[in-house]
Formats: sequence, C-alpha cells, structure tokens
Amino acid sequence: MMSEGVVFAAAKHKQVIGWSMKLSIATVVVLCMLVVTMAVIGIGWSGARTTLLDTASRTAKDAGQLITEKSRRMLEPAQATLRMLVDDPISNASTLEERLQRLTTLGEVLSTNELFSSVYVGYSDGSFMLVRPLDRADIRAKFNAPPMANFLLQSVQVLPDWQLKSEYLFFDASYGLLERRSAPEYRYDPRTRPWYQASGRTSTSVLSEPYIFFSSQKIGVTLSQRSQNGKAIFGLDMVLDDLASSLEGLKISPNTQLALVNGQGRVLAYPDMKKVLIKGADKVEFSSVDGLGVASLSRLSVLAPEKGKVATYEVNGEEWLGVVLPFDVWQSEGMRLLVALPSNDLLGELRGKLFHLIVAVVLLSLLLMPLGWLAGAKIGKSMDQLTLQAQRMRCFDFSLNQRKQTMVQEVNDLSGVLSDMSQTIQTFLQISQDMATEPKVEHMLDNVLKQLVMATRCEAGVVYLLNHSSAKMERAVAVGPLFGHTEAGFVHTDRQQGSPMIHKVASALIEMQIELRGRSGQPEGVLILQYQDDVRHADTAFMEFVHKLSGMLAVSIETRQLIEAQKKLLDAVIRLMADAIDAKSPYTGGHCERVPELAGMLVDQMGQEESGPYASFNMTEDQRYEFHLGAWLHDCGKVISPEHIIDKATKLETIYNRIHEVRMRFEVMWRDAELDYWRAVALGVDESTSMAALKQRQQALQDDFTFVARCNVGGEFMADADIERLKQVGGQTWLRYFDKQLGLSADENRRLGEYVPEELPVAEQLLADRGDHIVPWGARKPAVEKDDPNNHYGFDMDLPKHAQNMGELYNLSIRRGTLTEEDRFKINDHIVQTLIMLRSLPWPAQLARVPDIAATHHEKLDGNGYPRRLSADQLTTEDRVMALADVFEALTAADRPYKSPKTLTESLRIMAFMAKDQHIDTELFRYFLHSNLWRVFAEKFMQQDQIDNVDIAAIEKLLPAPTGNALAATPLLQS
Repeated sequence: MMSEGVVFAAAKHKQVIGWSMKLSIATVVVLCMLVVTMAVIGIGWSGARTTLLDTASRTAKDAGQLITEKSRRMLEPAQATLRMLVDDPISNASTLEERLQRLTTLGEVLSTNELFSSVYVGYSDGSFMLVRPLDRADIRAKFNAPPMANFLLQSVQVLPDWQLKSEYLFFDASYGLLERRSAPEYRYDPRTRPWYQASGRTSTSVLSEPYIFFSSQKIGVTLSQRSQNGKAIFGLDMVLDDLASSLEGLKISPNTQLALVNGQGRVLAYPDMKKVLIKGADKVEFSSVDGLGVASLSRLSVLAPEKGKVATYEVNGEEWLGVVLPFDVWQSEGMRLLVALPSNDLLGELRGKLFHLIVAVVLLSLLLMPLGWLAGAKIGKSMDQLTLQAQRMRCFDFSLNQRKQTMVQEVNDLSGVLSDMSQTIQTFLQISQDMATEPKVEHMLDNVLKQLVMATRCEAGVVYLLNHSSAKMERAVAVGPLFGHTEAGFVHTDRQQGSPMIHKVASALIEMQIELRGRSGQPEGVLILQYQDDVRHADTAFMEFVHKLSGMLAVSIETRQLIEAQKKLLDAVIRLMADAIDAKSPYTGGHCERVPELAGMLVDQMGQEESGPYASFNMTEDQRYEFHLGAWLHDCGKVISPEHIIDKATKLETIYNRIHEVRMRFEVMWRDAELDYWRAVALGVDESTSMAALKQRQQALQDDFTFVARCNVGGEFMADADIERLKQVGGQTWLRYFDKQLGLSADENRRLGEYVPEELPVAEQLLADRGDHIVPWGARKPAVEKDDPNNHYGFDMDLPKHAQNMGELYNLSIRRGTLTEEDRFKINDHIVQTLIMLRSLPWPAQLARVPDIAATHHEKLDGNGYPRRLSADQLTTEDRVMALADVFEALTAADRPYKSPKTLTESLRIMAFMAKDQHIDTELFRYFLHSNLWRVFAEKFMQQDQIDNVDIAAIEKLLPAPTGNALAATPLLQS
C-alpha cells in the first residue's frame, strides 16, 4: 500500500527533461565491462574459468527457481478459483438446463486465466459437465467446432431411467448457443476418476499426478475440490506443455540439458516430450532418466549431488557441470530439476579469442576513457545522492531533504519517488505512533484522521463513535470540508457487513463508510471518507488499504475504551474497599475518602507552580493516576484490623467494655458487706456499730469504683500514685462460687493451661492480670522485626511480646489514652498489611509505586516512623504529601471516639510542632499553610465550629527558618 501512496504523490512532481538514463548507464556499463575484462585477463585463465562456471551455476539455479515459480503461479490462481466455485449454485443443479444458467460463470473462469484448459463439475449421480475454450486449432479440429464457436460444453446427464444422455454444445463469445450435437460415443463417469475420489475424502483442494485427459488426450494435472454441500466435485485441468516448453527457453547454452524428475526417477517434463511419454490405452507412463537417451542427465541422476550444489563430472571424455534443484510446487515428494551443460559451451571460444580480446580492451579503454570519466562523474554524483537517501531510509530515517535537480531524467524521477515514499512512510509511521501511544481517544482520532485523509488523498473524513448506553453514533472528530453529515449523532443500526459501503454523494465525489469493529466483532464506530471519483481511488488496493487500516483503528479504539472501562472498574473496586473500611467502623467513616481528596488537591496545585520549591514538581497522567490509587488504598490494611481495637474508647474494652464485669464484682462485694452486717447483728454485735462499719465499707467501694471507672475512660494522664492505688484496689478479694472453666471456648481453655479442680468458693482479686488474659503469637507471629529472616518487605518495627494482653490492671494502668502496646501494634499493623496486600498484586509498570505510596504515610523524616523506619532521603514528595494529608485529616476528624475534634488553629499548630520535630516535611507544611488548601478542605468536610480564624504568621513562627528555595517562594505563597 505504501507504493500506491508513492505513485499518487509522484504524479504531482514536475517532469524534468534530461539525458536518457539508459544512455548514461550504458556508457558506464561499457566502461565497467572493459575494466572487468582487463581484470579477468590479468588474473588469468583460471579466474576466467572459475567465474564462468560460477555464473553457470547461478544461472542453473535461477532457471530452476523460474520454473518453480512459474509452476507455483499456475497452481495458486487455480486454488483461488476453486475456493470461489465450491459455493456456486451449480453444485445443486440437477438438470442440464439448470447448469447452463451458470455457464457464464464457468466461461469467465476460463477467460480470466489462460492456463486452464477446462473447468468441469462431476456429480454424485454420475452426471458431468465440462467447459473448455476453443482457442487452439488442434482442439477445434478434434471436436469439429463451428467457425464462430468460442466455447465447448461437454455434458453427460443421468436420466431418471438411469440412461446416459451425452451432448456437445457450442457457444459463441456472448454465450449464445450455436450448435447442439448428440455424442453417444462420449460416455464418461466422473466417479471413477482419481481426482473425483481423492477430493471426495477431503474438503481442501487436491492436486493430481500427471495423466492423460479423457477428451483432449493432453498430458496435465487436475486441481479438484469438493463443493460445500458435498454433492459435486469441481475440477480444473492444466496441461504440462507450458512447463515443458519453458525448459527449452531456459537453456543456459545450446547444449544444456534440463529435465523435471519425480521421486520415482520418472521424467515428467523435458523439452522433447515425445521422448518422455509412453502412452497406454487409458493411462500415461513416463520414461526414466535413462530412457531419454541423454548420457549427461543419466550420469547426473546417478551422481545425485547435494541439492543446490554444482557437480563436475565427465561423460565420454567431455567435462560437464550438473546441479540438482528441489521442486516443491506439487504434492509429490522427491520432485527435482536436473540441469547439465558442457563446460566447453562456456570456455570453448575463450581460448581462441584471448589475444583479440586483449587488443580490443586496450583500444576501447583508450577511446572510452575520457567519455567514461565525464559520464561516470556526473552519474556517480547523482546516484550517490540517491544512495545516501536510500541508506537513510534503510536506517529508518524518513525525514525529507530538499531535492536537487540533475541532468539525468530517470535520476530526477527516482529522487521524486524516494521523497514521496519517505513522506508516505513518515505519515503511516505517525498514524501507527498515534494509535499506539495517544491515551485519549479523541486526540488519537483527530491525529489519525488528519494523517489518514492526507495519506489517502481524500477530501474529508469524519469518525462517529458508538455510545453503548444510548445505542447512538456520536460525532467524535472531522477533517476537511464534509459534504453533508452535519448531524451530531444518529441511531446506530448494525448492518453486519464486513465490506465498506461506497456511494456517490455529489458530482465527482465518492463516500466510503466503514464500520469500525473491534476484536470481539462488536461495532465501535463508523469511519466516513469522501474523495474524488478518479482512477487512483477506484483501485481495489485503495479500498483494501483503508479497510485494513480501519481495522487497526477499531482495535485501537476498542483497546482504549477497554482500558478506560477497566480503569473505572478498578477505581470503583478501590472506592468500594475504602467505603467498606470506613463503614466497618462508625467512628472513622469518610477517612479513606477525605485523605485522597486533600492529597490530590495538594499535588494538583503543586504541579501548577512556576516558581518556588515545587516549580519543578510535575506529574504525568500515569503518575497522577498512580498517586490517586495509592491515596485511596492507603488504609486498605484496616480491612483486617479488629474493630474493638480501632474503636477502643476505654481501657478495658475488648469486644465489649469489661467495666461491666468489674462493676458486678463491686456489686458482689457490696452484697457481701451487707451480709457481714446482718451476720454481726445476728451474733449480737451492736447494731449501730455494725451499721457504721457497713456505711464506711460501702462508701469505700463507691469511691474505689468511681476511681476505677475514671481510669478506664483514660481522659487524663496516669500518675504513679494512681497506678499504686489501682494495685491496692485490685488487691481486694471477693468469693467466686462457680467453676471458672464452664462455658469457655477452646481457645480460652488453652490459655487457662492445665486445669486443677478447685475447692469452691475461691477468693479472687477484684482486679487481676491472669494467665488466661495473655494471647500468645503462636504460629501467626508477624515478620516485622528487622532481623527476622521471613521479613521480605524491609519492615523495622518493635514486636510486642504477646499478641494481646487483656490483663485488667495492665490495661487500666495505661498512662495516656486507651491503647496498650499490643493494641498500638495491632493498629499500626494495618500499614504492614497494606504493603503486603498491595505488593502481592500484579501492578503494571506505570502503577508500580502504588504499594509504596499507600504504605509510607506513617513514616517520619527523622527515621522513626513505621513500618520501615525510612529516612528523609528515602521519602519522595508523594510520600510526604500522603503523610501530611493523613495527619491533617486525623486531627480535624470529628468522628473519633477517643478524642474531640480540633479546630483549624489547633490542628495547624500541632502540625507545626510535628514539622519542627521532623515528623512531617517542614517545607511541604509551609507550602500547605500558605496555599489556603486547608480552608477549602475545611469548608467541605469540617464542622462549622471547628473553622476559626487562623493566624498564619503565628504558626509560621513555630517552624524552623525556611531554606533558600522556600524563602524565594514566600511572596508567592503568601499572596
């Protein structure tokens, strides 16, 4: 198709008249011949002999290849014709009259390919119809054809009474019947023929061995194939005369001998076919190589040299050169071409003319040297320019150079063709580049359509894309002055047509409509091209090129839309996961949405800066999407975090708040105090004294429980005195009257250890750290310690001794907040799981950093963050943005049970101290502070009472002094 484009372009160039290229090249060739002849003479007779023998060898090989290619060209059109005929209605015809209706089709097959000697159809009932051209005198004479006859139809019909009716029908060039002749002697049953039987066993075409044709008695081969319905076998006859005559024309010298031999050593083709054929009554036999009586070929057949290698041998004292070439056109194995020629044909005259040749060379050299020098210089300079341009194209450089006109017309034409070829190739490469790299469908379509309209010399073009939801074709892009098609869209009707629709829309203006279908076969859009009604565009090659290119365009559209759909699906799944994590805990709803919102706002504004510390910060579309996914997935590990730890609002909370158990023990001790009172009264102790003791005991219980309950809430810092009092309160005992093992789970029983039967009642401490409160790691110990051999992700975390410690004194003694060391690790473990989960996914190259972006927002610049203790130089700008966004959202969130929401001022002051302590990036926080993005975020997500007036200057004073870059950016940031 490139050549078509080049031809179109070449026609536009002005023709420059100059010297004939043929004359110039002839002069140069003469000089080259003289020089080469002198060199050959100088080298000597041995060199001349070797050169001629090598030339003969190559010529023999070329002759064999010519014969092979000619035979292949005979076979391929026949196969294509049979593929067309197997679906023809004639296969269903049961009478001669019905078959005559398809005579035109069979006649056209013969008219379009002169290699076919006849085309015929054999039916399963024994009927037969053959059509042959009457273009050869011997065939006309054999059948006594009328003078105006162009075609002969030979028919054998099997009548209902199983009688045969044989006829010859003669037709003129317009398929008009001239004569209908009964031929009772023509009795032919196709079912008995080898070609019929071979094709009946397969649905593909079958090539027969050479044989004698029934009617013409010519030697040839038959290519046959079964019809689609299986009722008939179609056949095409090709004679071997053309192949045999071609051998005579390919002789290297008058005495050259050539023969085509099969695997059994039988000669199939020889210039004198009378020596080859041994005709029998109903079959043909071929002579052996020895039977030809040609000693050179017989000797070569016996030597059997390696195929393609030239052999030297003697026959009757004369030296011969021989080569055996493979012939793989037909289905027979072992086919080969024998080529033999006497060396004297090449060298005989050389000896006698050696002296004359030397004299002629010297004289011609002297006469032609000045002329050759001038012509060679001129032509050489022009050809050098063309060679350089061709070499640049060979090195894939298709850029255009300014053309220089020469005095040689052919050089000018060739230069123009090369220039146009470069431009056309460059256009097609640009189309491929746009289809392969442009991510946006609209931009890709616009670029490709412009290039396509230019490359195909069309006037205009338009592309409509299918909106699958509305089933309408919507206009995407248009190029050039379109005739009609002003509508923005139209209802799509699937025509299920694979070929383009072509119709005239105006005078000398043609329109081609091509459905764009992807690999699935579903419509993706419509391409419409409008072009001039001229010879170039009427060529089927043009339509074929546009059709193929439209297929590439459809696949490109389908691929981009599929990528876009997969991208939307991935976003939806990630948002679904984030929403599920937020919905898992009623106290963190919206966190997974608010953090990526703030982080995205920040990187987008940083990417727009033209000065300051982030002037060079820029994210490609892939990097921005990578960051977007990482931000939405930053807490995906929380899907495995226990809710009772994430939402732990009191120190004794596990699945529920265990303060109820403790209160029940105080209730028991309250009842025990009352029982002690009544026992004392019953024993005669003074009632007033006993009542005072009871009141004192109950007041102490009330005070102790109030203290324990206050410790459980964890609102204040626990001092050493408070912890000591907890131990004293917990040291009180109460009586348990029931077996503590009853109703326990298997896991609780394992933590109890070996059970020893108790004598009830048993005194137990009011608050205790029992052995069954400890949950060991067991086999599920996480590999997060730096020296753990199973740590494959670079984690560097301190692992608590136990998986969980539910000890009552241990939990109530937490000095600040409600979380134990084990609880804190369990919460921090969500970032460990985030990295593990995301690293296990097969991310494409452009999204490879999603796991790191998502799992690095708890790292600190001082290297004390988690889970990997990364240093400042290991944290990218994206990592620092995620850390800042996560901290700001956590401080301002109003849905956390363990803290009250902070105002903007409080949140920014805390972050300033965190920046000062190298927990977050100081430069980034300063940018964030002056960017006013925190206020945009606050107005969208924060409660109104949290939004106060922020003194930016006061918070700025809490930060370390800015670096040079940050100072340079201050005027911009404070604007």
